Amino acid sequence: MKALSLTGLEIAQSIKKGEIAEDEVFSAFNQNIKDKNKKLNSFVDVYDQPLKSCATSSLKGVPIAVKDNICIKGKKITCASKILSNHIAVYDATVITKLKEAGLNIAGTANMDEFAFGSSTETSCYGVVRNPWNKDKVAGGSSGGSAASVGCRQVPLALGSDTGGSIRQPASLCGVVGFKPTYGRVSRYGLIAFGSSLDQIGPFSTNIIDCAHLLNVICGYDSKDSTSAKVETDDFTKALATIKKGTKVGIAKEYFAKGLNSEVKNAVEGVISVLKKKGACIVEISLPHTEYAVATYYIIASSEASANLQRFDGVRYGLREKRPNLIDMYSDTRKEGFGAEAKRRIFLGAHSLSSGYYDAYFLRALKVRRLIKEDFDKVFNEVDIILTPTSPTAAFNIGEKSEDPISMYLSDVYTISANLAGLPAVSLPCGFTKDNLPIGVQFIAKAFDESSLVSASFTYQQETNFHKRIPNV
Repeated sequence: MKALSLTGLEIAQSIKKGEIAEDEVFSAFNQNIKDKNKKLNSFVDVYDQPLKSCATSSLKGVPIAVKDNICIKGKKITCASKILSNHIAVYDATVITKLKEAGLNIAGTANMDEFAFGSSTETSCYGVVRNPWNKDKVAGGSSGGSAASVGCRQVPLALGSDTGGSIRQPASLCGVVGFKPTYGRVSRYGLIAFGSSLDQIGPFSTNIIDCAHLLNVICGYDSKDSTSAKVETDDFTKALATIKKGTKVGIAKEYFAKGLNSEVKNAVEGVISVLKKKGACIVEISLPHTEYAVATYYIIASSEASANLQRFDGVRYGLREKRPNLIDMYSDTRKEGFGAEAKRRIFLGAHSLSSGYYDAYFLRALKVRRLIKEDFDKVFNEVDIILTPTSPTAAFNIGEKSEDPISMYLSDVYTISANLAGLPAVSLPCGFTKDNLPIGVQFIAKAFDESSLVSASFTYQQETNFHKRIPNV
C-alpha cells in the first residue's frame, strides 16, 4: 500500500484529502508490523484494532508505536520484565490521552530493555531486538523496539523514554530521528519510572518535520505530574526553517577525544561542514566535567531505580511466587521476576543510598551533577546549540557487550550529560559506515529551546538524504 512509503504527515494529509482511508492505513501497517516483527522482535503487543477518537490534528490517522513502559488503559504493560507479566494498565498516561485526542492510532507496544535498564535492548524478557540494518547487530536501548520499528518503517512514529540516552542512542543506531525534550516539557504521568529526576518521554520519527508535529501533540503542562514544568507550549512546526546566519554552534573538545570511532567522527565533521555552508558560526567550547558524567549518572540513576523498584514485591503487581511466609515471598518473587541487569542496578543503588555510603557516593554524585549543569549554563552564554556525536560507535554485535557492563554503560557517554542537566537534545542520521550501518549526530540546546534543535535538524535534513534511506527487512 502507498501509505507504507509515506511520512507521517503525508499519511495524515492523504487521509484528510480522502485519497486513502484511515482504516485501510491501519490495516496495512498492522500487517507490515506482523510481517517484519518475525525478524526484528521490535513489538511486544500488536493491536488489531485502532484506539481511535473523533479528534483532529495534523497527524490524525497516523499509526504510532508506544514503548512498553507507558500506560495504556486496558492494555498489558510489562516494562519487558517477568515481574510485571500480564499486568494490565488501569489508566492512560497523559501522553496517551494526548495521542488519542489528536487522533493518532496506537499500533501496539514496543520492546525495550527491562525497566529501561540497558543500551542494547538485550535485557528484555521477550528477547533481543535486532537492528533493521543488520540483524546480527543490536538496535540500541533502552528504546530499541521503538527505534527499530520506525527504522524499518513498521510504523512512521513511535514514543520512547530517555533516562540517559535511551531515545537518542537507539535512534542513532537505527538511522532515525530521536528527540529528548527538556525535563518537564512532556508529562511523565503514566510512565513507569526508572530515574525520576532523569526520565523524559520523547518521539521517534523518520524526519524532523514529523517529529515537530508529534512534539506539538505530546508537550504541555500536566497538573497530574509534579515534575511537569509550567512553561508556554511552543508551536514547533514554526521552527521548521533554515537556521539564521551567524547561529553559533559549539563543538566540545571532550566529545571528540579518545574512544570515538573514526567513521563516526568523519560523519559528524560532515554535519559541521553543512552547517557552516548554511551560515553557522562554529565555536570551540569546553565542558570540563564531561569525564565524570558516566560515573555520576550511574550512581544517581541506579539509586533512583532502586527506590522506584521497591514497589514490585509480589503483593500489588504482576508476578507472585507463593511461599509460606512474607519474607520468602518478597525474596523469591524478586529473584524470579527481575533479570540480571535489574538486580545489578538495584544492588548498586541500594549500596549508594545506604548508611555510611550516602555521602561518599550519592551526595557526591549530586554535587558533580551540579557542576555538569553549570558547564552547560556557561557554554550557552556563548553558543546557541552544541553539536556532538550521538554514540561513539555504530551498532555493535548482539552479545558483544552483554558480559561487560562498563563497556555497555560507555555506549551512552555522549548522551548522559543532557539528562543530568535536564536539557533538550536530538539525534538524527548523518551518514553510514562502510558496513552500511547508520551514524547519528546530536544537537543539544538550552532548557526549553527545542525550537533551535528543530531548526538545526531541519536545516541539515534539507541538505542531505540520509534520513530517507530505508533498510531491506
